[in-house]
Amino acid sequence: MSEKTVLIVDDEASIREMIAIALEMAGYHYVEAADAKTAHGLIVDQRPDLIILDWMLPGTSGIDLARRLKRDDGTNEIPIIMLTAKTEEDNRIQGLEAGADDYITKPFSPREMVARLKAVLRRTTPAGTDTPVEIGGIHLDPVGHWVTVDGKNVNIGPTEYRLLQFFMTHPERVYTREQLLDQVWGGGVYVEERTVDVHIRRLRKALGDVHGPLVQTVRGAGYRFSTRKT
Repeated sequence: MSEKTVLIVDDEASIREMIAIALEMAGYHYVEAADAKTAHGLIVDQRPDLIILDWMLPGTSGIDLARRLKRDDGTNEIPIIMLTAKTEEDNRIQGLEAGADDYITKPFSPREMVARLKAVLRRTTPAGTDTPVEIGGIHLDPVGHWVTVDGKNVNIGPTEYRLLQFFMTHPERVYTREQLLDQVWGGGVYVEERTVDVHIRRLRKALGDVHGPLVQTVRGAGYRFSTRKT
């Protein structure tokens, strides 16, 4: 059974049911929403791996929800497949420009939908969350949950480990405290932003005097992981 969760957003119950059956047969978990507001709540709470999103929804349209998700740093990496009866090329382009990763026109076969879903997940899933990472003498092994610095094991807490893994898989980019909370602690979890500072200090201490400074403070912006000297 796949651990991937797919959010189905469509105001037609029959369409949701058809997609849900196809996903279940293909081994995916799924959650459902009939409108954009419900969908957004599920996205924040459950962090689905992919969203199948109908263009026409009551209230906020699917295209507007897609634009909102792609503007938000906490959700902009979730792949979206737009689902619509619209066939005109300009509408297809509009959907893709809004950030959709693929586009399926109704009517469609469940087999086609699952095949497209698998293709999008292959394209958009980061290169292995199980893949070891090594930068600047720091080696992180997700399978064994080991961190070594210059070949020596480092004792590191679970939150510091997740912080380090996120930094090492997204080097040279600045992240605000809010973005780090979304990415490391997860959406829907209430944690004071200053808690990030505490864990950053612990992470630097665990990495030691030589490698701790790779976790850099960017004044007025946030933090980044970089081998470049500031």
